[in-house]
Amino acid sequence: MSLLKDKYRDEVVAILMKEHNYSSIMQVPRLEKVVLNVGLGEAIQNAKALESVERDLTIISGQHPVTTRAKKSIASFKLREGMAIGMMVTLRGKRMYDFVEKLISIVLPRIRDFRGAPRNAFDKRGNYTLGLKEQLVFPEIDYDKVDKVRGLEICIVTSAKTDNEGRRLLELLGMAFARE
Repeated sequence: MSLLKDKYRDEVVAILMKEHNYSSIMQVPRLEKVVLNVGLGEAIQNAKALESVERDLTIISGQHPVTTRAKKSIASFKLREGMAIGMMVTLRGKRMYDFVEKLISIVLPRIRDFRGAPRNAFDKRGNYTLGLKEQLVFPEIDYDKVDKVRGLEICIVTSAKTDNEGRRLLELLGMAFARE
């Protein structure tokens, strides 16, 4: 069992029930999924980039990524409909809790000059999106095997109805937000 899931069940639910006066335990916001996404505009010229990102995402998430394809053609970018332009992984259940725990306790503190995650990256529905500039902050990634430093987007989807509920859930789980 994941330590983060135990913390959620034992501590966070009780605190949120008291703070927001929920009548049922099912109203308490919870993590639903985590989506890791890497956009690869360079994949148009460099097909090897897809293999490299696929390897990195598999190592980071413990799950095989899916290739995302262009929905429509854009001539100025030399992009045709159906071309591979990215990779994504959706994590749920145990893998999701393990990933969020690793993100909060290991990855974010490794970022240089990290003063907390941005507070305003919520989408008005309680979901949080965090962008990382390089994949090297993950301890599993071997620096010598990286061909190019690439960023990735981490979207944490919650069942919260508002941004404040989502922010409070992530704070109680241990996410460090920047001071305003």
